[in-house]
Amino acid sequence: MDNIKTQKLPCAMRAGVAKSDITSSEPGVEILDSLYAKALVLDDGVTKVVIITMDVTAIGGRKISCNILDDVGEEFLPALRARIEKELNIPGCNVLVNASHTHPPGRMLCDDAEQLERTFDAVRQAAQNMTQVKIGCGSGYENRLTINRTLKLKNGLEWSIRHTNPSPPKEEVAASSPIDPEIGLLKIDRLDGRTLAVVYNFACHPLFGDAKGSITANFPGVASKVIEENLDDDTMALFIQGAGGNIIDSGFKNFNQPRDIKPMGTKLGLSALDAIKKISTKGATLNVISEIIELPRRTDIPERIAALLREQTELLASLHGTTLNFEEFFALYTKYDMSPDNHQEKDYSDMDKLNRRNIRKYLQSLNAMEKLAQIQDKISTLEKHQIINDRSGETTIKAEVMGIKIGDCVIISSPAELLVEIGLNLKKISPYKTTLVAAFSNGYIHYGPPAEAYDKGGYEVTECLLAPEWENIYKSTVKEIFEQL
Repeated sequence: MDNIKTQKLPCAMRAGVAKSDITSSEPGVEILDSLYAKALVLDDGVTKVVIITMDVTAIGGRKISCNILDDVGEEFLPALRARIEKELNIPGCNVLVNASHTHPPGRMLCDDAEQLERTFDAVRQAAQNMTQVKIGCGSGYENRLTINRTLKLKNGLEWSIRHTNPSPPKEEVAASSPIDPEIGLLKIDRLDGRTLAVVYNFACHPLFGDAKGSITANFPGVASKVIEENLDDDTMALFIQGAGGNIIDSGFKNFNQPRDIKPMGTKLGLSALDAIKKISTKGATLNVISEIIELPRRTDIPERIAALLREQTELLASLHGTTLNFEEFFALYTKYDMSPDNHQEKDYSDMDKLNRRNIRKYLQSLNAMEKLAQIQDKISTLEKHQIINDRSGETTIKAEVMGIKIGDCVIISSPAELLVEIGLNLKKISPYKTTLVAAFSNGYIHYGPPAEAYDKGGYEVTECLLAPEWENIYKSTVKEIFEQL
């Protein structure tokens, strides 16, 4: 790193905010709420910074996801930075763009040219409406909305809760994995005390909006409105997605209640507001460091597939001897009440014993079927990522790591879908009062799981392009950035 750490004194910090609607206008597309590109421009007289939050799934994920995450192309970020640098005289390397990771039911954004034009327009307006500000930081707490979809099994492996496969039998689960309930907050006040902007950071995974599959900014969009409506006129709330790669909403597999993002967003917004009101603001300075690192691509995919195929063969063999079909099983299961609470020994007739044995065998086969469903999903995912890595023709993936120090707050970025364990660790090693972990930023490279998770079989390790050594390289870079900021 060639950045030299210099001491700055608090001075007249200036800030401006603006937003642009980037929602698709295609006919027949149902819109639950609009999607925005929001811009915050900061200037301490020496350094200028732009923070852009976008209601999109990924920044430049089109090619690397084989067009699954295709709303924002790879050309968007470099083109936006180049234009900001040329027309607004703000270094492109000082521009952070974060994706909320709201998931589309299909095409949800305006076309590529309009995305660039509207996002730049938000930055331009923000830069034109600068005012002197004071800045403070802090944190809130919200643990009612999310769970970690990674379940720790008694055999030492992990099982991810997903809609593409069943959940594991309860008796095989040993424990759940952690969440990050912290709401990281940056409050920006005008000199007269009115709040200009709030930047809030929360680790989540906004997968679904409503049952219709409408376009939506999801519950972070609701939370932003709650914050804005309960503070001063024209206050803007900017949501920065955190290390939520393996985090899902707590009702993810609730099949008895329609999805409703409003209660979740309201809770998040109100919890943020409780903490915002306690934050005092003061003068602040800025510092920015941006590094490009090379992360190794994984080479173990053929071995992983081979192991899954062996497990698949064993499970298929275990299906031998399944006597009952579902209709017969259901009738006998109901008759004999095979619930876990009813295992007391009784003097059954031979037919009763045979029936109970056949019921147990059917349940074992059903369990095998559920594991086979997960294995099929894993194999197809690994094969897809092998193709992506092979097509690249490279052994590494470039990744940008940006650190932005704003007063007593630091924002640290990654283009990966960082797992919550990574985010918690970054906060632990950070020397700053408030640390916002901005995953899904300045690019997209799929999941970033801890190295220790690679042999445990979770979904995020399967849906990953990186070798386990990536973690130490990334963490070392973050430590250096923390020190130099």
